[in-house]
Amino acid sequence: MEQQPVTSFFFHPFLFSSLPILFIAFLIKKWLLNTSTINKRLPPSPPKLPIIGNFHQLGSLPHHPLQSLAQRYGPLMLLHLGSTPTLVASSAEAAREIMKTHDIIFSNRPKNIIAKRLLYDYKDVSMSPYGEFWRQMKSIFVLQLLSNRKVQSFHFVREEETSLLMKKIEESSSSSSALNLSEMFSLLTNDVVCRTAFGRKYSGGESGKKFLRLLTDFLVVLGIFDIGNFIPWLAWINHVNGLYAKVDRVGKEMDEFLEQVVEERTNVLKTKSNGDERVEGEEGREDFLDILLRIHKENSAVDRDCVKALILDAFSAGTDTTSTVLEWAMTELLRHPRVMNKVKNEVREILKGKPHITADDLEEMHYLKAVIKETVRLHPPIPLLVPHEASEDVRVMGYDIAAGTMVLINAWAIGRDPMTWVEPEEFQPERFLNSSIDFRGHDFELIPFGAGRRGCPGTSFAIATNEFVLANLVHKFNWALPGGAMGEHLDMTECPGVTIRRKMPLLAVATPCSC
Repeated sequence: MEQQPVTSFFFHPFLFSSLPILFIAFLIKKWLLNTSTINKRLPPSPPKLPIIGNFHQLGSLPHHPLQSLAQRYGPLMLLHLGSTPTLVASSAEAAREIMKTHDIIFSNRPKNIIAKRLLYDYKDVSMSPYGEFWRQMKSIFVLQLLSNRKVQSFHFVREEETSLLMKKIEESSSSSSALNLSEMFSLLTNDVVCRTAFGRKYSGGESGKKFLRLLTDFLVVLGIFDIGNFIPWLAWINHVNGLYAKVDRVGKEMDEFLEQVVEERTNVLKTKSNGDERVEGEEGREDFLDILLRIHKENSAVDRDCVKALILDAFSAGTDTTSTVLEWAMTELLRHPRVMNKVKNEVREILKGKPHITADDLEEMHYLKAVIKETVRLHPPIPLLVPHEASEDVRVMGYDIAAGTMVLINAWAIGRDPMTWVEPEEFQPERFLNSSIDFRGHDFELIPFGAGRRGCPGTSFAIATNEFVLANLVHKFNWALPGGAMGEHLDMTECPGVTIRRKMPLLAVATPCSC
């Protein structure tokens, strides 16, 4: 699936072209500011411009300038994005206070007009307001799809899809031509999620092409900057420039596709159940859709829109993020031949000529696990995590934070903090071999998937796929860059989007290993 450029969540040219028109409004607002902040101790703030606040300092890849600003103003700073006060956390200590000490207060999500339209009025897990409904949806999502038991039960899907990928690579390697690994990883993760969610793949034929196009469009519009979220009285602009029309079109097409899938499975329920409450997908096993439809039948709180919203969560959270980690992991291995050889030797020594990798084999591959930890330290898929919002006034690290403040946690900057990491810009998996630090939300020095109540529930599912695919890639093939290029010359430019991927596709040449 071709990676499409996305307009940054934080950047839009309109912000700079309309300053003269908006200046008067700023002056009025300045004089009408509530004086209640006089006795408050606020976090340090960079200077801001009228109307747009600090938007001009962010650019298209905001995790970079926010790191630079934090180095000047501190690990907890207050920005103003339009009319939205925004707290930025750039250290493990600050992240711990937000996602552990005051986790409940910061468990809400800020309002997002586009997400509201695409995700069935927040009936999903990722953007649903914190409360009883969210707890119900998360419980369904975690227990029925993402528990450790469920993750292991889908090992056969990862095994079969990875085997197909290895065959594709082997067939292409005979010509010594460069492989587009970025595209291959996207297709692989999409097929894995499709089979676990629907019991079948949607990557072949016309329906497959349609679904891949829809999923790409969905992720693109989900990441588009919406000025209405930050300057509400300018939301009309998105009606004029066609953004909301595009969102409605993509939402309608995706809903029609999901409705067709749900209706087809509902009919299977009616014709094949014969009184049995279990309904099996095409693979003869109960998949996520089967489970959701069963819950929908038993629980009136889980309506049809909830079913579709949770399916969208599975795809939006489980495809792009997983393939992004694989892409950056292989990028770093190609840049660092020493590391590539070390992980390759570990995998091959543990397997001792066995053709297939088991879950027990993976548990012994400590260096491979360290490679993945080091990859997500340097390249968290969503560098600023999904925003949080303060539900009430709270004091954080001695500063007063007002209710309604949006919170951005710069996981990218935290992973490169020199106060925590030795040589933080260097790719050194060895740093994790004698370290208990993990990425599952307990160690705030490494939080690529968030932490606390709103941490990503799909971490185990994603990492299981990453470990298995990466182990197979280095077990079955030797890898090199096209044309004998050196790793240090590999373009590392990032592309803005919902996830931060490589701007240029990762191309590599595979040679089958005779081991």
